[in-house]
Amino acid sequence: MEKTSVSWLPGMGPFQFLADPFGLWKDNLLYVFVETYDYRNRHGIIEVFTYDTSFRLLERKLALSEPWHLSYPYVFEADGEIWMMPEAYHSGKLTLYRAVSFPDVWEAASVIDLGPDVAVDATPFFHDGLWWLFYTPAAKPPKPVGELCLAFAEHLKGPWKRHPANPVRLDSASTRPGGTPMVMKGQLMLPVQDCSWTYGGAIRPLWFETLTAERVVTHAGAKIKIPAPFAPYTEGMHTLSSVGPVTLLDVKRTELSARGLSIEIIRETKKLLRKTF
Repeated sequence: MEKTSVSWLPGMGPFQFLADPFGLWKDNLLYVFVETYDYRNRHGIIEVFTYDTSFRLLERKLALSEPWHLSYPYVFEADGEIWMMPEAYHSGKLTLYRAVSFPDVWEAASVIDLGPDVAVDATPFFHDGLWWLFYTPAAKPPKPVGELCLAFAEHLKGPWKRHPANPVRLDSASTRPGGTPMVMKGQLMLPVQDCSWTYGGAIRPLWFETLTAERVVTHAGAKIKIPAPFAPYTEGMHTLSSVGPVTLLDVKRTELSARGLSIEIIRETKKLLRKTF
């Protein structure tokens, strides 16, 4: 069995985490886009880490920031351009960004119209002559059971049509997108998050036995095990994305501190006071 090497992203700042890695190779450099989240303001931005072919870190910089929270920076190439579709449901819309100067200058190129749905972790993928969009619809309060919805289009910018069978799958263990789709032995596979007992608990492969504009048939595989050498980051897996010969994983552990708990107490107290008055 071939030995697999593991490289880690740089350490995080205080009261922060890095999540949702997606990558793209360009000119023999690997660009890894991540959400950087700060617990102090509960706001996420997108950063990009640049690596050479020996996985030596060359640069770290801000890629995208908006007044609203950003995460899940799904980055891909299509139609001779580089695109990013980050998770941004707090904005109330799903925005497709185009790289003006890769990797850190982006412009809003299109807003994807999904009717009443505001998409969470939207994941586009071109397959069998159509663009497909996998997403979980946002809901407040959150629905007790997870939903997977689909939309499809002939062109990336649309118009997009929601699938008539939506939601195509109901299951908190295998519906929320969690990485890059891929075709394996002729069958499409979408990494999905298992949130049945905790958020970011595990990743499962979701296989599409049938995927047409009229019909969808799926089945979920077993949870992907976190390799032992990843300890102490063994509490869960949140994202699995493929970029050429590299697989990017988002694994986690929980650290508690008195300062961190005080930040949460202050925030929750302010929220309670706003509701009271």
